[in-house]
Amino acid sequence: MQNVLSSMPFPASKKVYVEGSRPDIRVPMREITLSPTKTEAGESKNDPICVYDTSGPYTDTEFQADIYRGLPELRKRWILERDDVEEYEGRPVCPEDNGLSKGKESNVYLPFKRTPLRAKNGKAVTQMHYAKRGIITPEMEFVAIREQMDPELVRQEIAAGRAIIPANINHPESEPMIIGRRFHVKINANIGNSAVTSSIDEEVEKMLWAVRWGADTIMDLSTGKQIHTTREFIIRNSPVPVGTVPIYQALEKVNGIVEDLSWEVYRDTLLEQAEQGVDYFTIHAGVLLRYIPLTIGRTTGIVSRGGSIMAQWCLAHHQENFLYTHFEEICEILKSYDIAISLGDGLRPGSIADANDEAQFAELETLGELTQIAWKHDVQVMIEGPGHVPMDKIKENVDRQMEICHGAPFYTLGPLTTDIAPGYDHITSAIGAAMIGWYGTAMLCYVTPKEHLGLPNKEDVRQGVIAYKIAAHAADLAKGHPGAQMRDDALSKARFEFRWNDQFHLSLDPERAREYHDETLPAEGAKVAHFCSMCGPKFCSMKISHDLQKSIKEDGMKQKAKEFVETGSRLYQ
Repeated sequence: MQNVLSSMPFPASKKVYVEGSRPDIRVPMREITLSPTKTEAGESKNDPICVYDTSGPYTDTEFQADIYRGLPELRKRWILERDDVEEYEGRPVCPEDNGLSKGKESNVYLPFKRTPLRAKNGKAVTQMHYAKRGIITPEMEFVAIREQMDPELVRQEIAAGRAIIPANINHPESEPMIIGRRFHVKINANIGNSAVTSSIDEEVEKMLWAVRWGADTIMDLSTGKQIHTTREFIIRNSPVPVGTVPIYQALEKVNGIVEDLSWEVYRDTLLEQAEQGVDYFTIHAGVLLRYIPLTIGRTTGIVSRGGSIMAQWCLAHHQENFLYTHFEEICEILKSYDIAISLGDGLRPGSIADANDEAQFAELETLGELTQIAWKHDVQVMIEGPGHVPMDKIKENVDRQMEICHGAPFYTLGPLTTDIAPGYDHITSAIGAAMIGWYGTAMLCYVTPKEHLGLPNKEDVRQGVIAYKIAAHAADLAKGHPGAQMRDDALSKARFEFRWNDQFHLSLDPERAREYHDETLPAEGAKVAHFCSMCGPKFCSMKISHDLQKSIKEDGMKQKAKEFVETGSRLYQ
C-alpha cells in the first residue's frame, strides 16, 4: 500500500478553529480570504468568509498526514471522562472478515493497535441517552458551533429523535456532525470496492477526495476482498462518520450464498464493525415476508441490494426477516457503542413507474414501528428513502415519512426524477435532492455519473459530491438556514465587481471554475478584465450596468430624464 494522504489546502483559504467552552472543543472552519473592491475613489476591504468544512485536518497546513498512523483521537477524552465505558479484548480478526478462506491470512499489514471500547454493564452511551437526561455533551456543543445554533436546541432535537449525531465511541477520530431537518442539509458519499475492481489505496483516496469536496458522511459499501482491512484504513483516517450495510459483509462470510445467512453470522458482523468504529448501520429490517408479493407487478422489482438479499432469504426459508425478529437484540448491541441505525428502504422504487407504490409505503409503516423500538433503547435513528420519484410525487414521500416515522431524520437517495439519462444521473437526482431537501429531508445520499453503469472512480466521486453540495445548499437557502446566503452574496458581489479570483475561491469547486475561465482567457490580465469569453468587452451586461451606474452618479437622474424627453421618449435610439 502507498501512503496516499497529503495536506491539500484550498486556494486563498486557511483552516481556522472556533473554540467552545473548553480548550479541547475546537471547531474547524475554512476561512476564505477576499481581495479588496477597487473603485476610482480607492479600495475598500472585503471581510473574509468562513464556511462549513468537512475536510478534517487534511486542509490544515500544519498537519502531517500518515495513512498508517491515522487521525488524532479528537473525542477520546470526552468519551472516557463520562466514565460509562470500558476497554475489552474484542473479537479476533478472522480470515473470513476479509472474504478469505479459513486459515488464509490477509497479506495487508494492519498497523493500528487499538483496544475497543463498549458501554459498562447496564449503561447506554448514546447521544440520545444523554440528551434525554438534559446533558449537553461536548459533541452537542461542537455541532452547535458548526451549525451556528444554540446547544440547547441541539440537545432538544436529539432527545426528541428529530436529529442524530452518528459517533461510535470506537471512532474518536471523527469530528461531530448532526443530521436533522433544523440543521444544514447533509450529504453522504458512497465508496467501497467490488468483487470486480478497486483496492484499499483507491478507496482511502476516494474517502479523502469526498470529504475534501464536502461529504458529511461516508458509506463503505465494499463487497469484494479485504473488506475488514479496507474499512479499518477508512475509519482510522476519516474525519467524518462512516456508515456500512453489514449484510454485505455477512453475505461474503457465507461465500455469497443467501440461504446460508443466519442471525448468528449477522450478529458477529455487527460486533466486528462496532469494534472497528462504524458510526451508523443501514439495516433492512422492514422487508417483511408478507410485503414481497407486493413487488411482483413492479417495473423494476426490488432494486436495493440489501432488500433483495433479505427478500431472497425470507422466501428460501419461508420465515420472517431475521433482522426484524431480532431487532431488539440489534438495539442492545448498538446502544453499547452509540451506533445509529439507518433503517433501510429495501423496497424503494427503482424506476419512476414504481414510485409511491403499495410496497414502498407498506415498508415505511414498519420502519415507523421500528423507530419507536429503537428510541425505547435510546438508539439514534434515521429513515432511508427513495429512490426514483417524479417531481410531482416527491413531497408526499416527506409528508408520509414525517408522520409515520414520528419526525425521525429522513435520508434519501436522490431521488432521481427521470430514468432516461444514464451517465448524467448525478443531475437527474440532484434535481430531486434539492426539492426533497427543501421539503425537510435531513441528508442526501449522492449519486455519481456512473450510477447504473459501473463503480465510480475518483473523478466520479468529485462530480457526485459537488452536484449534491449544490442541491443541499439550495435547500438550505430555501429553508432560510442562518448564514446560508452569506457565501452567495459574497460571490455575487465579487462577480459584479469582476474580482475573478474571488469568484473562483468562493465557489464549491474553485479548481473547476478557474479551469473553465482560463480555457479561453488564460492570461493573468484576464483576471481583472471586465468581461469573459462569453460576451467579450462590448456585450457584458454587468460591464454595461457598471457604466450605467457611473453615468447616473455623474449626470444625475434629472439629466437622464431630460435626455429621454428630448429624444422623443424612445427606449431605443
